[in-house]
Amino acid sequence: VQLQAYGGGLVQAGDSLRLSCAVSGGTFNVYGMGWFRQAPGKEREFVAAIHSSGMITDYADSVKGRFTISRDNSRTTVFLQMNSLKPEDTADYYCAARRSRFDSRRAIEYDYWGQGTLVTVSS
Repeated sequence: VQLQAYGGGLVQAGDSLRLSCAVSGGTFNVYGMGWFRQAPGKEREFVAAIHSSGMITDYADSVKGRFTISRDNSRTTVFLQMNSLKPEDTADYYCAARRSRFDSRRAIEYDYWGQGTLVTVSS
């Protein structure tokens, strides 16, 4: 299973970005999917997750109301719409898939990971 994340970039505070993660080689519609991020000098942290059906989502408190996770099972892609970006959102963002329909906040419960895509938010 391969995950390819893209869509990062340099933006100003208050701007929006949409991250995408294309999944190949597996059975996407039975995977719970998640987004995590890691800022320089910090541990990887949970951002958002979505059930395989797309009907259940979960967010870290720090992004709730600003970020939206979604998925398109026909395109085997998961998205992270990020609005009202803040400098503290600056990090490498990683998508992950787990061999379970259920979403999870725990990185250890994910089986497959993509490479990071860097998001930099300037003040």
